[in-house]
Amino acid sequence: VMVQSGLAVALALALPSIALENGLARTPPMGWMSWERFRCNVDCQADPRNCISEQLFFEMADRLAEDGWRELGYEYINIDDCWSAKQRDAAGQLVPDPKRFPSGIKALADYVHARGLKLGIYGDLGIFTCGGYPGTMLEHVKQDAQTFAAWDVDMLKLDGCYSSAEEQAKGYPEMARALNATGRPIVYSCSWPAYQGGLPPKVNYTMLAEICNLWRNYDDIQDSWDSVLSIVDWFFTNQDVLQPAAGPGHWNDPDMLIIGNFGLSYEQSRSQMALWTVMAAPLLMSTDLRTISPGAKEILQNRLMIQINQDPLGIQGRRIVKEKSHIEVFLRPLSQAASALVFFSRRTDMPFRYTTSLAKLHFPEDAVYEVQDVYIGKIIGALKTADNFSVIINPSGVVMWYLRPMTFLVQPWHVVRQQTPSKGFHPALL
Repeated sequence: VMVQSGLAVALALALPSIALENGLARTPPMGWMSWERFRCNVDCQADPRNCISEQLFFEMADRLAEDGWRELGYEYINIDDCWSAKQRDAAGQLVPDPKRFPSGIKALADYVHARGLKLGIYGDLGIFTCGGYPGTMLEHVKQDAQTFAAWDVDMLKLDGCYSSAEEQAKGYPEMARALNATGRPIVYSCSWPAYQGGLPPKVNYTMLAEICNLWRNYDDIQDSWDSVLSIVDWFFTNQDVLQPAAGPGHWNDPDMLIIGNFGLSYEQSRSQMALWTVMAAPLLMSTDLRTISPGAKEILQNRLMIQINQDPLGIQGRRIVKEKSHIEVFLRPLSQAASALVFFSRRTDMPFRYTTSLAKLHFPEDAVYEVQDVYIGKIIGALKTADNFSVIINPSGVVMWYLRPMTFLVQPWHVVRQQTPSKGFHPALL
């Protein structure tokens, strides 16, 4: 039972009418975002190629459209902090920095839309954005929503720097109402839970799912394996709270994919992609698509991986095994009784041979599954639930399987059923 503060209760009573059901983000949003890789680099004189300017977004839009990303579902190109002028204009409106975005945001949106892509923008519910640019105080919520809609923006990330818990409790639902009132479909990403520690009783995920399409729960990702592991640890340690909160139209967001940057090895890059997919996480890359290596691109463009991430049931996966040998197993139930399994090694010594069976992982008895290796692409063959099998997992690496049931010799799904916040129950292999 979720303990609610008086504030949360008052809000919950006030909110039923605003449920966000805007029909958007039925699968986790996919695309590109500037923050992790390009941060708040505004020195376009010294670094014109990498500064936060319309040029950067024009070039990334070209890459998404021309290098095979768009066809795979990577459709959002998201501006993060530091895009605006340091002051609002005389009418109190947010305006882009005139030197770095001379054409304006509407022209950028037109450019992005002409390439079959969508544009995301950044705001902050507070006095300032995290980077020190004008924030959206409560009195500006409606005006800013209308500005973004007038610019034909398709997604808003609303951060929470420089605001109080009370302002957040008022402002985040207020922005949901204001975006809906514009009549323009705008995916709403809120950072509210991250500023409230990410857990009940301070965070009410039932209510959050009615307000936001996705939300940041935890710390910003940095370009390091330690950062990825800290996020994985927090999300799966708290999976009993977080996992039921996700579903079509409302997703937990463990932050950007840093594959293609500097901090992750090849194995670690494969691990981030697999674990984010099992988490039903948004796939928002933050890397330089102009110079990305073939190896990183291959990981990010894995079709079967993306198909699993975008599974229409939208059930977030769980960690189901944690071994003393530092091997962990994660499972995500998929549509048509399929499943994704990730075998993950936290070892740092050598490839490890891990032996188990589907029976030990609580799959239905007497079933047979066709097993496909997600990274190699090969169908490994048929596997009975009772059969022992071994996988060899590289240090800080993964082996990921896609399993489709071939036959059920007994009534399937007699095991635990897992509730999801969307309609009723879905069978799950947990």
